[in-house]
Amino acid sequence: MTRPARQLALAFRFALREMRGGLSGFAIFLACIALGVAAIGGVNSVARSIGDGVAAQGQPLLGGDLRFRLNQREAEAPELAFLRATGEVSHSASMRSMARLSDGSDQALVEVKAVDDPYPLYGTLVTEPALDRDALLSERAGSFGAAAPELLFERLGLKVGDRIMLGNASFELRAELMSEPDAVSEGFGFAPRLLVSLEGLRASGLVVAGSLVEHSYKLRLAPGTGDARLERVEAEARAAFPEAGWSIRTRSNAAPALSANIERFSQFLTLVGLTSLVVGGVGVANAVRAYLDGKRGVIASFKSLGASGSFVFTVYLVQTMLIAAIGIAIGLVLAVLMPFAASGALQAIIPVPAEAGIYPAALALAATFGILVTLAFAVLPLGRARDVPATALFRELGFEGRGRPRLVYIATAAGIALALGALAILTAHDRRIAVTFVGATLLSFLVLRLVAFLVQWLARKAPRLNSTALRLAVGNIHRPGALTPSVVLALGLGLTLLVTLALIDGNLRRQISDSLPEKAPNFFFVDIQGADVDAFSTLVTRESPQGTLVKVPMLRGRVIALNGTDVRDLDIPPEGAWVLRGDRGLTYEAEQPRNASLSGGSWWPKDYAGEPLVSFSAQEGEELGLAVGDTVTVNVLGRNVTARIANFRQVQWETLGINFVMVFSPNTFAGAPHSWLATLSDGAATVSDDARILNAVTRAFPAVTTVRVKDALDIVNQLVGELGTAIRAAAAVALISSVLVLAGALAAGNRARIHDAVVLKTLGATRRTLISAFALEYMLLGLATAVFALAAGGVAAWYVVTRIMTLPSQFSAEVALATTVLALVLTVGIGLIGTWRVLGHKAAPVLRNL
Repeated sequence: MTRPARQLALAFRFALREMRGGLSGFAIFLACIALGVAAIGGVNSVARSIGDGVAAQGQPLLGGDLRFRLNQREAEAPELAFLRATGEVSHSASMRSMARLSDGSDQALVEVKAVDDPYPLYGTLVTEPALDRDALLSERAGSFGAAAPELLFERLGLKVGDRIMLGNASFELRAELMSEPDAVSEGFGFAPRLLVSLEGLRASGLVVAGSLVEHSYKLRLAPGTGDARLERVEAEARAAFPEAGWSIRTRSNAAPALSANIERFSQFLTLVGLTSLVVGGVGVANAVRAYLDGKRGVIASFKSLGASGSFVFTVYLVQTMLIAAIGIAIGLVLAVLMPFAASGALQAIIPVPAEAGIYPAALALAATFGILVTLAFAVLPLGRARDVPATALFRELGFEGRGRPRLVYIATAAGIALALGALAILTAHDRRIAVTFVGATLLSFLVLRLVAFLVQWLARKAPRLNSTALRLAVGNIHRPGALTPSVVLALGLGLTLLVTLALIDGNLRRQISDSLPEKAPNFFFVDIQGADVDAFSTLVTRESPQGTLVKVPMLRGRVIALNGTDVRDLDIPPEGAWVLRGDRGLTYEAEQPRNASLSGGSWWPKDYAGEPLVSFSAQEGEELGLAVGDTVTVNVLGRNVTARIANFRQVQWETLGINFVMVFSPNTFAGAPHSWLATLSDGAATVSDDARILNAVTRAFPAVTTVRVKDALDIVNQLVGELGTAIRAAAAVALISSVLVLAGALAAGNRARIHDAVVLKTLGATRRTLISAFALEYMLLGLATAVFALAAGGVAAWYVVTRIMTLPSQFSAEVALATTVLALVLTVGIGLIGTWRVLGHKAAPVLRNL
């Protein structure tokens, strides 16, 4: 055995012997590591369990092995023949419309889904009562059948067996819709589902040329068909029908939006968990420092008997890592249990069966983070103890005030920290966000150290105070071995994260609840047919004479190429990719819209008749790397249209008015069937006015879909609230770590506090004076930390809201007050709990050891 190996074995043996006395003093250490590891491992395990559930249920979630979706048109005969030659086909159609009571007294927006006889090809449609397809949806006694969720029954005050009108057709609600297997792949809807038959939808008269309806053709191939065959079918379909404009999805990518959102959210929660782990690293450093301080006699004995500094370092590094292994093991056990515990709760939120199980990759990542954090924060206090001579250890109280450790330990700690940051970036779904997080964390550490230094400097330079308690408090802040750096660092990170998230959440809620309703129109009217647009305008003007009606033509189309290159072959940045996903609303205008200002190029003449031109949204165009003169190819109604970018417009999406990414010259879609989109704005309208207009439009134009903006904003506000609750709960994990570290820092300083308290009591200080001094010290530290958290959190929230969300930002006085109170309660409360025990020590035992 080599000498290093023998030394390591001996160090391991000594480490185990010393640990026989238990893990006293390492409770905070264990809790911090376990909490951070559990958060990271658990979040990633839950995300992977959902991902596996999506992958395992690809066929029922999609409703087939492949899905071909067309917008505003049905498949033509050659296209349908190709699909039927490939496998069994199920055809469904989806659109938004208004369901109204038979007497016209009330109505509600619904997401209509019309299905054929083979539906569903995979999975099970669940209704209550359970009915077969014929009994559920067929026509009987002049009414077609329908099923709807409980929400629609509640909104319209209906029960099973009652009838509603959809367009010009009558529908009997024969069952409550409990679940549809392919709901996840259909996307998010703002209204309750109304399930009907294709025959019933056609009878309603809602589907005419230009109607905003999506047709989906789902294929079931022979059992055992592999993914390679699916890819060949997709390639053959694109080659055979290059201008079909259909969106093709396979069972292996059944719910991409859900998967992407889960991935993003899990990344965010992983970074929050990593924050708590990094905060816990401060607790690791405090625990190691306090433990070594208590072992100074043992270390002195080691060195007196000839042990080298490297041997001492190795002994206590082994101990530290063994204790960290216990904390990591506890965290991993909690992480393993999390998918099993969360599967039931998630089922009520996400209609995907989570595949609860053990996920080694997620657990290994969490364990690696735990090891790196422990090493990064333990190396420096261990390195400092390595170089302290035996005489100093026998003579002095502890390790404070002895300068920096050797350069090799500083370099090692820095290298481990860099590895930690690199791992966080490399394993992230969005590396840009991860880089920002790592940079912000590093900057926060540096700034917090600066804040601690500044607080101590100000305390040192403070004039002599008359109050004995206040003078003692200020002295404690800057004395050697003060708690200031640990308290500011530990509490500062947690509070900063909490302030940032609270301000972002508050700004979003304020924008949705206050600002948007003031700017937004009262109503959106969709699917107004060209033959009805004049009569519709007359009706709305009569019902709302003070309102402003704006109407524009509208089509749907998909961007398929930029500058002649298929968008599937382009490397698009994430912030601009949404423009190329799915279908976009399109319009045409002869004159520049009044609410648009050009940032580049010029508008076309009113009577323009040349090559197709398009005005592109400036921000989205920049994100896609487009310039004036570039070309954009869109597929509309099964025809590819290429237009040249004539100008860029500044679009104010936050107004919720009529805005489009692309506005074309009128000659681009000459003769193409289309509907109209309109908005009505009336700031003086009451709730009863809105109800009267909604009822009048639905009665006169049953095919027009009316969306009351306030109702949509209420749904969005509810979703933001639920998301905010989840985010704040995750941030609370980091705050808990901060509290643990704060408690550990105060506990680590108890020995010095006992010494100070005993000496001061001997010199005549009263218990009241000492309590006042300690309380004032903790209060000053809490205030300093709160000021930093408010400043740093405010800047971070402002950046996210204004630069990423492009919304106006406002600082919240409520958040400032809550943060200050929380900081004071934590520092003063936890500090005084520990101090009370300190003040109870007898003087004699302490004085004997001086």
